[in-house]
Amino acid sequence: MERIYLKKEYCCGCSACYNTCPTQAIHMKPDEEGFLYPVIDQALCIDCNSCVNVCPLICDGNYKEKTIPEFLAAKHKSEEVLMNSTSGGVFTAISDAILREGGVVYGADYDDKFHVLHKRAENYDQRNRMRISKYVQSNMGDIFKQIKNDLIDKRKVLFTGTPCEAAGLRGYMGNSPFNENLYICDLICHSIPSPLIWEDYKRLLEKEYGGKLTSIQFRSKIMDWSRENSNKTFIFTTSNSEEIHNDERFYKLFFGEKTIMRPSCEKCRFTDIHRASDITIADYWGIEKYAPEWMDKKGVSVILINNKKGEDLFKKCSEELKYEKRPKEESLAEQQRLSQPVKFPESRKKFWDDYRKHGFEYIIKQLNK
Repeated sequence: MERIYLKKEYCCGCSACYNTCPTQAIHMKPDEEGFLYPVIDQALCIDCNSCVNVCPLICDGNYKEKTIPEFLAAKHKSEEVLMNSTSGGVFTAISDAILREGGVVYGADYDDKFHVLHKRAENYDQRNRMRISKYVQSNMGDIFKQIKNDLIDKRKVLFTGTPCEAAGLRGYMGNSPFNENLYICDLICHSIPSPLIWEDYKRLLEKEYGGKLTSIQFRSKIMDWSRENSNKTFIFTTSNSEEIHNDERFYKLFFGEKTIMRPSCEKCRFTDIHRASDITIADYWGIEKYAPEWMDKKGVSVILINNKKGEDLFKKCSEELKYEKRPKEESLAEQQRLSQPVKFPESRKKFWDDYRKHGFEYIIKQLNK
């Protein structure tokens, strides 16, 4: 087999194909925009079609549930959890439930150079690093294989990721008898930014502020939780000083210019209420309009309970949450990614042409004009 996908729009980079290949003929390699795609070593490929058979974008139905989920508004009862979470602290609650039972949690984290990748957590300190949003596509590596090994060892596992990553894990696991202990949580995902641009952005910050980056945080709650403030609070520190800096330029490229998303995001199969997960979480945007008594400047989450397993997981942690059922129409009105994928601007091609010709600093200077 020469390739798994026909166009880049038809590959989400979930790594299910890489993890499932029996001869290790597939490697995930970055393209000129920094996104990972499977590349097949023809000398090792045995044309077994395992890669095609697990691909969530090829699978009919994309591994999504057919039932209508139940919609909830929720927030953690602990103010400390709320302040250290991106929205309402629901991820902490559901992952606590898994950790209490001796399980493991998989989610997006940073390495020591602030590359974004999925990691495995066996304790609360490791899990806490996963609580904050990372607006970069995560490198999945061998995570699916690690998850299967944990399940074989009869550990409960919670996986949290984007909808396409959740579907990729569903495809990789198939009808395995070990699925009983696997719980999958996805996010209502806007789209996935380029890891290459993220690397350039980090280098630019170090050049401008001096020293090496020592801490970073997207969606900090130094400003009140709200939709208006959500794209204003990327904060960081460097080794040159302990001063906390704020910079909005990565947000502007991502949410404003919409030029640095993965090509598959414009053709996303997961922008509806039928999810490839057991439970879905996100910010409850608009709650102040529909239920003002629920508004909390420290964050409020929406939860979609997608199946019986999601219901069981929620019950395990419900005592830690304040919650109530809400009409699905509220989230459909406020969460665009529950009805349609992001649409790229015509300027996307020019952005990447300019980037290849002139480099990232040129792009940033144009952004500020």
